[in-house]
Amino acid sequence: MSEPKAELKAGLQGKTGDLRWIEGAEMRLQRFSSAGTKAKGLVNKLSGARTASAIIGAFVLAFGSTQAGAQHVQVTPVDYNLKAAVNTAGVASAAKPLVAVASTAALPVVAATNAVTNVTNAVYQTQPAQTVTLGAARPIAREAAWLYQGGWPLYALVDKFATNAWLGEEMNCLATAVYFEARGEALEGQLAVARVVMNRAASGKYPASWCGVVKQRSQFSFVRNGRFPAADTDCDAWRKAEAIAELAAANIVPSVGPDVLWYHADYVSPSWGNRLNEAEQIGAHIFYRS
Repeated sequence: MSEPKAELKAGLQGKTGDLRWIEGAEMRLQRFSSAGTKAKGLVNKLSGARTASAIIGAFVLAFGSTQAGAQHVQVTPVDYNLKAAVNTAGVASAAKPLVAVASTAALPVVAATNAVTNVTNAVYQTQPAQTVTLGAARPIAREAAWLYQGGWPLYALVDKFATNAWLGEEMNCLATAVYFEARGEALEGQLAVARVVMNRAASGKYPASWCGVVKQRSQFSFVRNGRFPAADTDCDAWRKAEAIAELAAANIVPSVGPDVLWYHADYVSPSWGNRLNEAEQIGAHIFYRS
């Protein structure tokens, strides 16, 4: 029923002078009225005349209002050109970021040393290294210190941290010295050998790196022309040597003092031993300080 009325309203507004169109409009209006009368009769049967009149009136009013709104309301399209809006808005020069931005200025470089502190942060070795070598050693110091303070002996710590993983060049040199110089000694003797290498590097009298100390000419008999012989890295002795090297570097278990720079086997008598002060003997090795 909405089609005849819509056509009638549109025709009356736009084509009033056309007689033929008006006649056709009148016929369509009659059909519309007839359809409305039939609808009214149907509603009369269902709910009575008064109710039907109210329903038909409300329907016609709502239909006419809707059509009028559609005819006369014009919606102006909105151009949401966000890109242009952002480009023309500009940014205040005094604006600050919501979060802190890291400065691009160069940060001061902290020099690395071979100085060693114990678990109470007391300095055990004070001489700084002359070279810096970065390694990838496992961070065992905190755990090992906690275990040692909890009563773990050296052999238990060695068993826990024994490994044949690559720990970095410097740690490898330290473990190599322990392996070839003292793998037949008790763990305390192995730890003391590692400490002597570290003491030399920190003394200023020897090369400043652990590899430099171990490879120094005529110092360690297992080294040939600055090269190490091949070690059996799959054996228990090597795994223990690596653990000893890590524990020595972490300075967890007490050993010889920082001024102990020399040792030799008890079955030899080098002449330089007479010019030094004997510190102590651990296993088959005698240790000296100046």
